[in-house]
Amino acid sequence: MGTYVPDRIVTNDDLSLTLDTSDEWISTRSGIRERRIAGSGEASSDLGVIAARRALESAGISPGELDMIIVASLSPDTLFPPTASYVSAAIGANGTPAYDLSAACTGFIYALASGEAFIASGRYERVLVIGADVVSRMVDWTDRSTAVLFGDGAGAVLLEPAGGEQGIIGFDLGNEPAGRDDLKLPAGGSRLPASEDTVAGRQHFLKMNGREVFKFATRIIETSARQLLSEQGFGIEDVDLFVPHQANMRIIDAAARKLGIPAEKVFSNLERYGNTSCASIPLCLDEAEGAGRLKRGDLVLMVGFGAGLSWGSCLTRW
Repeated sequence: MGTYVPDRIVTNDDLSLTLDTSDEWISTRSGIRERRIAGSGEASSDLGVIAARRALESAGISPGELDMIIVASLSPDTLFPPTASYVSAAIGANGTPAYDLSAACTGFIYALASGEAFIASGRYERVLVIGADVVSRMVDWTDRSTAVLFGDGAGAVLLEPAGGEQGIIGFDLGNEPAGRDDLKLPAGGSRLPASEDTVAGRQHFLKMNGREVFKFATRIIETSARQLLSEQGFGIEDVDLFVPHQANMRIIDAAARKLGIPAEKVFSNLERYGNTSCASIPLCLDEAEGAGRLKRGDLVLMVGFGAGLSWGSCLTRW
């Protein structure tokens, strides 16, 4: 694994200087106290490159030994070429298949599932999965309902064939398209191309129906987690560490209560980073291992959710 967050820290008090808000208002409703914000010259690929290099260094693998690179991001450098092309160029993985995967905040789990499938097929042996986002470029900094929630970061994991009982056990993936308009970036695509009207209407910023997303998340985390555990022959009591997508502490707490997972088995760094979208789960995994919260043989349950409305759970034996 390898991770990276920008140097700049923006606290709730900093935001209160330009928004009608306060540290108490933000932390009470979200659990967030600060977030990292990318510099003016930093794009998602720049964050992803550093995370990728750290993951490869940790594994003792050179870029030329990679069989595939998958980048999950809701804030790609450009609509095309894929952000993965910028990453592969920067790390020197010339000729290696590289593509982007778009599943919003669930992207990292979907990318894990894709990488695992390529390895399980026997076609590839080393797949680098990266979650990288600079969401700060996509939020409306005049809208306190969304601006306070997000931060920037990147996380990378190298997947290889596992021996013994270690490794990815299974996934539960899904999507509820009825909620596709509850979380979206309205303009900039082929449905609503950029124009004077879209810019004037602030349609190039993230829009969210917070109430509906909250209801969806607290329901689907429990449903998906139970479905996956049941399919694989495990119970809630078998989970050693629960790593949910870091969107809102009230969502995390509610989901843990519904599942019956005690607080000591839940990992969160939301307070310091905010919602880093596709980077949130790998950031948690890296920190959890560094803090001694992940040990060989632990059963780890990861659950992501996001626009679509999409969800994805992954069960792995560390």
